[in-house]
Amino acid sequence: MEFNTEFLNPDLQIELYKALLKPRLIEDKMLVLLRQGKISKWFSGIGQEAIAVGVTMALDAEEYILPMHRNLGVFTTRNIPLYRLFGQWQGKVSGFTKGRDRSFHFGTQEYKIIGMISHLGPQLGVADGIALASKLNNKKQVTAVFTGEGGTSEGDFHEALNVASVWQLPVLFCVENNGYGLSTPTNEQYRCENIADRGVGYGMESHIVDGNNIIEVYTKVSEIAKSVREYPRPVLIEFKTFRMRGHEEASGTKYVPQELMDAWAEKDPVENYERFLKDSGVLNEEQIDVIKADFTKEITDNLQLAFDEDDITPDLSNELNDVYHSFDFQLVESSHENQEMRFVDAVSEGLKQSMQHHDNLVIMGQDIAEYGGVFKITEGFVEAFGKERVRNTPICESAIIETAMGLSIAGIKSVVELQFADFVSSGFNPVVNYLAKSFYRWGQVADVVLRMPCGAGVGAGPFHSQTNEAWFTKTPGLKVVYPAFPYDAKGLLNTAINDPNPVLFFEHKALYRTIKQDVPTDYYTLPFGKASFIRTGEQVSVVTYGAGVHWALDVLEKLQHIQADLIDLRTLQPLDIDALYTSVRKTGRVIILQEDSLFGGIASDLSALIAEHCFEYLDAPIKRVASLDTPIPFNKALEAQYLAKSRFEKSLFELVNY
Repeated sequence: MEFNTEFLNPDLQIELYKALLKPRLIEDKMLVLLRQGKISKWFSGIGQEAIAVGVTMALDAEEYILPMHRNLGVFTTRNIPLYRLFGQWQGKVSGFTKGRDRSFHFGTQEYKIIGMISHLGPQLGVADGIALASKLNNKKQVTAVFTGEGGTSEGDFHEALNVASVWQLPVLFCVENNGYGLSTPTNEQYRCENIADRGVGYGMESHIVDGNNIIEVYTKVSEIAKSVREYPRPVLIEFKTFRMRGHEEASGTKYVPQELMDAWAEKDPVENYERFLKDSGVLNEEQIDVIKADFTKEITDNLQLAFDEDDITPDLSNELNDVYHSFDFQLVESSHENQEMRFVDAVSEGLKQSMQHHDNLVIMGQDIAEYGGVFKITEGFVEAFGKERVRNTPICESAIIETAMGLSIAGIKSVVELQFADFVSSGFNPVVNYLAKSFYRWGQVADVVLRMPCGAGVGAGPFHSQTNEAWFTKTPGLKVVYPAFPYDAKGLLNTAINDPNPVLFFEHKALYRTIKQDVPTDYYTLPFGKASFIRTGEQVSVVTYGAGVHWALDVLEKLQHIQADLIDLRTLQPLDIDALYTSVRKTGRVIILQEDSLFGGIASDLSALIAEHCFEYLDAPIKRVASLDTPIPFNKALEAQYLAKSRFEKSLFELVNY
């Protein structure tokens, strides 16, 4: 192995050696502890340490790195105290996730490291968001994100590289090609000769680097990073290397031919570089022994600190209180100047005034810029706020939701318009696994609002008509808002954007241009978790939200003799359950109306809660009314048959007369 140190002084060469050696010695110790049962699992990076170390050394301390589970060298090179790493791996409080996650599944703003989740792909799009924030803030910084050759088969890889290329984001996409995705060799992963060759398809500069040569990694990445800081753009870097241990230790390496193991053993990054330093006179054996002894003591001392730390004592309130970041809601009262607005106009006004209220708010979505979005909600926004803040996106829901998460990590709010709520399925993973869990896992807010145009009744068929709120109300960490009136839509949208937690904001398409109301013209907010009593009565409690509120109103107008509490939930997470209990205890009868199909919908949970807490007050069985358990048909007559609207009046009449 050739090491070209012509432009590196001896001190830097030694610094690189120490940074390379430290994770190796830690790994050696972890393998011992694993065999002793003192840690539960280990993903070894032995044989490929030079990549993590070289990339980290090439970046500035304030530049973000998004590593994988085999990149211990990133964490040690950023000088994270070892007792905290050891505490993390043992599930101790001194770690970074309060025992809630293991391994390298954590981030730390202090050290500008954003850890992975097991789904691998999302961190690539998150890197796009961090890099976009750097670009918006005119910082000359790069963001480095790691993945393996197996991860390049995921759709997130394609989406993230495409977005970075279109927007010319300063991201270094670092692919560690170590030969195997668990046991699957590269010839069963992809057909191109090199992963770097894919850069051509994205209009992206790419490089191939010897990932076992610490000098080549450091000097090449330093050169690329310097250039990218001055001329922002994404760069794809393929590091050729090999994993000398199993995918994780339980996997073993029996699937690897012995001759391949032997060949790569000759290319060991630590041993080769250490030999070079001795041969070139930069270090001698005695100096190396001192370095190793110092690291060994540091490892031993910090391990003892972690071992001596008490195990976590479960605290129920701590766990429940850490699902969401605390939100100090500020009630902003409106003036008395009102204007009649359609639902769609109220959403647009709220979004526009929030853009004025938050100068760090970015809107992203398909066709939202000059075109104004398919529902024209952002029409005129480009002229008002510019294309940097109102961003057309490629058709890649997953990467854009991940980009929003990256913006939040870098301190920028964002609203993502899903063209139709149905399309969130293409970005489901980052919503339920990244946005929802980040604060609970390591205290990072996901300051993201996803706007979800939804609902049937407009003849849009199976792929543009779903009201899929139940996918998210069951996911801890997400907030779900579903207004029925223009006044609520504007005030709740403003609150959603103020809230640092991830919010899914459902907007029923059939209400956009059919429902009008006097709405304050100025900026105001409304609280989450506060239901609205549209009507009050003594006979029955009608509980609903979204378009269901208007369906119920139509029926109650027709059946004037029925005296009902009509409760518009407005937000489904958080839920105003006290309002429901109070009403049911008064009326003794309750009917829950939802547009979604019956099985697994929110009506099922509401009925269960009422049965548990209000059973003795009930004078009749709880009634649920929902749409058919079928996909949503296109034909007008079939759609009418599908919708719960057609069955509500009969069900209400039966309940009142029970």
